[in-house]
Amino acid sequence: MNPKKLIMLPGPTNVPERVLNAMLTPVMGHRTPDFAVLMKNIVEKSKQVYQTSSDVIVFTASGTGAVEAAITNIIRKGDKAIVTVFGEFGERAALLIEGAGGVAIKVEAPFGDVPRMGQLEEAFEKNKDVKALVIVTNETSTGTMFKWLKEAGDLAVKYGSFLILDSVSNLTADDIPVDKIGADIVATGSQKSLAAPPGLALVSISKKAKKYIIDNPPPLLYFNIARQLKYAEIGQTPFTPAIPIYHALDEALNMALEEGLMHRIQRHKLCADAFYSSFKAMGLKLFANEEVRSNTIIAVNYPEGINDKLFRGLLDKEYGVVIAGGFGPYKGKLFRVGSLGEVHRYHVVTTVSAVNNTFRSLMGKTRSEDPVEIARTRLKNL
Repeated sequence: MNPKKLIMLPGPTNVPERVLNAMLTPVMGHRTPDFAVLMKNIVEKSKQVYQTSSDVIVFTASGTGAVEAAITNIIRKGDKAIVTVFGEFGERAALLIEGAGGVAIKVEAPFGDVPRMGQLEEAFEKNKDVKALVIVTNETSTGTMFKWLKEAGDLAVKYGSFLILDSVSNLTADDIPVDKIGADIVATGSQKSLAAPPGLALVSISKKAKKYIIDNPPPLLYFNIARQLKYAEIGQTPFTPAIPIYHALDEALNMALEEGLMHRIQRHKLCADAFYSSFKAMGLKLFANEEVRSNTIIAVNYPEGINDKLFRGLLDKEYGVVIAGGFGPYKGKLFRVGSLGEVHRYHVVTTVSAVNNTFRSLMGKTRSEDPVEIARTRLKNL
């Protein structure tokens, strides 16, 4: 039997025993009063982590399903949408806009950086009647984070657009106060910062977006938010949900609220800082621009001569630590560590130690600084 792995991926992530055990709850019918109670509990707790008083719905889908629902319920044929592109998931958002018949106006930045507010305003000035501004708040492929969400919300209001956020990989790890920002639809997934198993996609919908969607129902079946909202009124879903994962999500939300949202956000910041500081102490070059580095995805360039497959294979085989490689043009050039969900002192110190030892075995040299001790020092209050 294989020993339990330490899953330090950008997602799925490690799932606490409490959350896993919740899936052992006997299966119930999804048209029963018991399921309605479960649904109500999940929605009310989700509103708290979204920091919203508006609706939250749950799809049985991946995080990509949440993003697809967010975009395709708003964008129609011929609609213009400005979209931030600074990695793989911004490109996917643009494809979703175009697939819905819309026009994707890309505001791009080199990978490792993010677009700035001036670029977004310029895009609005050059393109009249923009229906939506779509922002990836945390780009998993590059370890970068868009930090100016309130300013983006104000910009969308100024130009009469909807604000759609792909927050799949950082909701509850970063402060994303949906109502304060003025976001209309915000997508996330169960398997990232919420530390639940994969399989559920959550979407918050502002009152403005809700009215538009109900008045203009999308030509969709499964991802039709108008239909989802109608069924939610009686505590149901239009189609059979993944009930065991609903129980897991309910427990994951309990854990998030018990910890306290702001404390959880601070924990993620501390863990990210420890990772960045430790990897720098190893002499490694961090991929992302310091100003916009993610608190959940740590992207690091490989030193010259290191084979990605060999490095990550040894890390897994010798230490049971599983990390991710690079995406697209950066495949084989960088590795990515997921620092999200239940990540804590143990996860950081164990991963840093394993990475350091693996590089030592492959490169045959060390630096004077001790990266493990640096990680411990950075996390002394955690």
